[in-house]
Amino acid sequence: MSRVLLLLSSSVATLRSSFSSLFGISKKLILLCIFCFLLNSNLFSQTKQTESVQQTWLGYFNQTRFSNKWGTWTDVHLRTKENFVSDISQSILRLGLTYYLNDDTKLTAGYAYVNHYPADNHKNVTMPEHRPWQQLQWYSKYSKFRLMQWFRLEERFRRKVLNDDQLAEGYSFNFRARYNFFFMVPLSKKRFQPKSLSFVVNDEVHINFGKQVVYNYFDQNRFFFGFAYHVNKHDNLQVGYMNVFQQLASGNKYRSNHVARVFYFHNLDLRKK
Repeated sequence: MSRVLLLLSSSVATLRSSFSSLFGISKKLILLCIFCFLLNSNLFSQTKQTESVQQTWLGYFNQTRFSNKWGTWTDVHLRTKENFVSDISQSILRLGLTYYLNDDTKLTAGYAYVNHYPADNHKNVTMPEHRPWQQLQWYSKYSKFRLMQWFRLEERFRRKVLNDDQLAEGYSFNFRARYNFFFMVPLSKKRFQPKSLSFVVNDEVHINFGKQVVYNYFDQNRFFFGFAYHVNKHDNLQVGYMNVFQQLASGNKYRSNHVARVFYFHNLDLRKK
């Protein structure tokens, strides 16, 4: 028995040591990813037709849980067009019904309504988009950091444009798949507690597919780093910088958006305690 206990103790110690090493490596990898991403953006800018814009993205996210199995999803977005504060480029209202497989894993399906405000190929008219969506989301919570990931599938119905002043009949359609990776590490001894700060790294890749997609199967990549202020045990305010690198429909033109991102995450649990 003593030999078995000794082996178990040794195994646990080894696992802890490996985990600590992995955590140290992951911090270095995050810094390396930031450096490589900024370097790659500069390389793309030199070899491709890339335009650069500056935007501000404001977002509100709400997840409300009504029972052990059911809840709702709501998020609202407003995005400027250029120079951080000039005009509006897009607004989004997204709603969903969530089914909890367990406390850390959930399925959501819903609908989003998107307004694409006047832009290059529709200078005087707003283009609406209808976007059903389905998502698998899961969390991994540790004492020293937190991970969140999701896979999302979207069906995008965008109104066709006749010219700069008129919409055409019908909709263009394509699917879009999204993978989101979110990493949060606390910056104080009060880990994830109210009135504490955390460092956040987030990356999301968007891939187009469908019959009407010709050149831009890669849609965009959104890379964010910043800080989260924990308002309470469930809510947090995130502020930071995001680079949105997007391939346009022509295939040989790209857009690099330098974004000031401000998101508020509001979580409610209405279950009876």
